[in-house]
Amino acid sequence: MSRIPVRILVLGLGTFAVGTDAYVVAGFLPAMAGSLQVSESTAGQSATVFAVAYAMLSPVLATITARMPRRALLTTALVVLALANLGSALAPNYPVLMVTRVLAAAGAAAFTPNAGAVAASMAAPHQRARALAVVVGGLTVATALGVPLGNLADRTLNWRVALGLVAALCALCAAGVIAVLPRLPGSPSVPLRARLAALRHPGVLAVLPLTVLGMMASYGLYAYAVPLLHALGATPASEMWLLFLYGVGAFAGNLIAGSAADRYGPIRVLAVGYAALTLTLGAFTWATGAGSHALPVAALLMAAWGASTWFQTPAQQLRLISAAPQETAVVVGLNGSALYLGIALGTALGGLLLPVGAPVALGVSAALAAGCLLYLAATRRAGSRMR
Repeated sequence: MSRIPVRILVLGLGTFAVGTDAYVVAGFLPAMAGSLQVSESTAGQSATVFAVAYAMLSPVLATITARMPRRALLTTALVVLALANLGSALAPNYPVLMVTRVLAAAGAAAFTPNAGAVAASMAAPHQRARALAVVVGGLTVATALGVPLGNLADRTLNWRVALGLVAALCALCAAGVIAVLPRLPGSPSVPLRARLAALRHPGVLAVLPLTVLGMMASYGLYAYAVPLLHALGATPASEMWLLFLYGVGAFAGNLIAGSAADRYGPIRVLAVGYAALTLTLGAFTWATGAGSHALPVAALLMAAWGASTWFQTPAQQLRLISAAPQETAVVVGLNGSALYLGIALGTALGGLLLPVGAPVALGVSAALAAGCLLYLAATRRAGSRMR
């Protein structure tokens, strides 16, 4: 970490704020559902709306804000996030909450891909995956700290106060970006049609669907982490620590994957990661189906779930940048859209399957993870050509 420039660490802090905004709902989903008088599966769809809005708005905002100086753009995005979270905290009903989640998605869509592109542009070529891992690491640290702290704030205060604290965090990070990030010019304006034209690039077209499928398999059920923990016999007192272990695994998996992708190449990293994800979700399925209420089992599964979820993003971004090196900002933005599209589809699917039973929802996710391995094998040669 001592070799990582402060500027990149600040970008990672910004993505921590974004990630806390996106993921903190998982820490207090049951309480929010009860307060707004909706079911847990319905409340979880707020994550689906956020993810769908992000996926749709990301390329549009990238076109509209192309010429805007990067520091001003990143700061404005964080301010929008702060206002959106304040609106969510004050939402009197579920429809208003959904509107504020769309506004939050707009802020996230403007910040995250540009933070990744700026980090990649400031890093040496052989350290790009590591720099991207630091930026994505902000998201994973949010799962390590933001979600369990949101769970703690809900239990000691309430979920509205927790969202108010997230709003304050976003405002604080905006001040940090202003203070540390240098003035960086905007990019030449690229029409939306030209941005989407990158999808016709053979390498991009081969890589991008794996991001969607991988996030469907790995992250789609995270919005329902607390109900899943209840299926494993977790108590309210242990929820926070189990969510924290997920985040620790996510942070470690992300950083290790970034370094390993630079050293061994992204294909090997993805193959190992998807195999681990398949085994983890399979074990999770068995544990919930067998009625296991052993806390050590739940702890091990949560840490493994986090690590095998967040290993994939640095490797996927590296593959895309290698496929279209002249369009780094475009492909990083497309990968962000694909990532959130996968989350949206996975969360929507999880909301439909969870009422049937936790083992069913987890079993489908395990099957999707196995499908990731098959897809990676089918596109392995394309990945080799890109490198």
